[in-house]
Amino acid sequence: MKIEVAHALATAQSLLVLQVAAGTTVRQAIEQSGLLQLYPDIDLTRHAVGIFGRICGLEEALQDGDRVEIYRPLRVEPKLRRRQRAAQQRSQT
Repeated sequence: MKIEVAHALATAQSLLVLQVAAGTTVRQAIEQSGLLQLYPDIDLTRHAVGIFGRICGLEEALQDGDRVEIYRPLRVEPKLRRRQRAAQQRSQT
């Protein structure tokens, strides 16, 4: 099967195409991709993973054409950040 494994930082992105056996799990694909060696700060116990934007477990089996995504933790929750920006804009007017 042909799949992709993606990981993005603020300054760099990686998208790797792999050939894997049928029944390969998300965890196995990530390990086979080499991203854990390229980015040693990836901690699969803390970082969420997904397939095409849908959060999933590490033991989920992949289908041909899937894109595995490793999500980095958010620094600030998006709703809170929007409120902060809105408050800052109100104070500037």
